[in-house]
Amino acid sequence: MNACLAVDVMGGDHGPGETLPACRALLDRHPQVRVLLVGQPEAMQEGLRKHGLFGHERASVVAASEVITMDDPVEVALRRKKDSSMRRAIELVKDGTAQACVSAGNTGALMAVARYVLKTLPGIERPAIATYLPNAAGASTLVLDLGANVDCEAEHLLQFAVMGTAFVAAGGHPNPRVGLLNVGEEVIKGSEMIKRAGELLRQAHAEGRLNFLGNVEGDDIFKGGVDIVVCDGFVGNVALKATEGVARMLMGMMRQEFTRNLGTRLLALAVLPLLHRFRGRVDPRRYNGAALLGLRGLVFKSHGSADAVSFAHALERAYEAAQGGVVQEIERILAELHRGATAAANAGPADMS
Repeated sequence: MNACLAVDVMGGDHGPGETLPACRALLDRHPQVRVLLVGQPEAMQEGLRKHGLFGHERASVVAASEVITMDDPVEVALRRKKDSSMRRAIELVKDGTAQACVSAGNTGALMAVARYVLKTLPGIERPAIATYLPNAAGASTLVLDLGANVDCEAEHLLQFAVMGTAFVAAGGHPNPRVGLLNVGEEVIKGSEMIKRAGELLRQAHAEGRLNFLGNVEGDDIFKGGVDIVVCDGFVGNVALKATEGVARMLMGMMRQEFTRNLGTRLLALAVLPLLHRFRGRVDPRRYNGAALLGLRGLVFKSHGSADAVSFAHALERAYEAAQGGVVQEIERILAELHRGATAAANAGPADMS
């Protein structure tokens, strides 16, 4: 399947200086992909020339007269900047011109504009932010929500599990294992909301709609025992920021330790291949690109401070999701859950008679 990505070239801290080389790298890696470069043409001129994007057969410029800054309030993004590069990119997804949008812009504005333009899928009350984190099994664990919804109800966590299952399955991992983040594995632990969410997830598992393994704790995100970890946005955001902080700390400590003296420099040469592999595994740039799931279209959020390497990873995630039919898979699982709930409700009175 050929995919077309709409890229908010102006978003983030660095704008065209980092987004354009990342787009060129994506085009070079995937001969079938197309990109729509959305932004202010005059601000993109130099980067388009520098990276050979002028006249590229699979790259087109889509003009937008405004830019949503990292400090713009949500109401400004929604009501005043209606020709922003962010909004124009999302509108290209809505009208079917592009299969996914990628932006490094203001997270709150991106979520608000995407929800306003695309609307949520039937059966989804709140979209969620999801991203992969590395685990000890040599793969990655999808975690959601990462900050879109601070206060959640049990039904929202069930919806997050559905969206995460569809996202992972569309990426080539059928029947992914789902865990509910809690303070312990026992079903009696956690808040009333978490206990209720556990009941809903176990019911969905019994009906064959989800592969729910039960409660998991924070360290299970990195063990690799489950493929998806579901939590509310407050907990998820804290976990994400803590993970990024630890990764940067470890890389900083490695650099300091192996430049301290001759002995450690010689040791560094001996284990250099191992260090490179380790750095690649924990480098936060590699896990850039969070999906806004639950919308009637694919939108991906890059770190605002992303460099070209990091933004390229966000583009890769969007490209993979666009090819996998994530939105359609979410709709399918939601429909199955709805049919199962309706059948159970209809069978209830008959069973009692």
